Amino acid sequence: MNAQVALKQYGDVKVKAAVASANPHDLVQMLFDGLLERIAQTKGAMEQKNIELKNDKVNKAISILFGLRESLDQEQGGDLSSRLDSIYDYVQRRLWQAHMKNDPAILDECTALITDISHAWNEIGAQTR
Repeated sequence: MNAQVALKQYGDVKVKAAVASANPHDLVQMLFDGLLERIAQTKGAMEQKNIELKNDKVNKAISILFGLRESLDQEQGGDLSSRLDSIYDYVQRRLWQAHMKNDPAILDECTALITDISHAWNEIGAQTR
């Protein structure tokens, strides 16, 4: 077994263990972390002109955004859920534009938006612990 395969398997096990023991708040935080990581990987692939990797990572980032949108409770979340849904929709569209235009500045914009939301979400979790 080569080192890359072993490392990937370790990462998969680590993520599965974290998910299994996480509360709902932590699961959403994991989605934010994964999204930010995929955006950074997309940017790296873009800079390396690795089209296949860029395509894979931007698609994974967009999938995570779908997951975040699905996790919104429109009934209990009210206006906040609606606003977050709009932001997630905007970020999805911007990620696709960054991908199509090969524009890392758009990725930076997406990172800034998601980082702000992630930090706010993390603060909520810290207050409830």
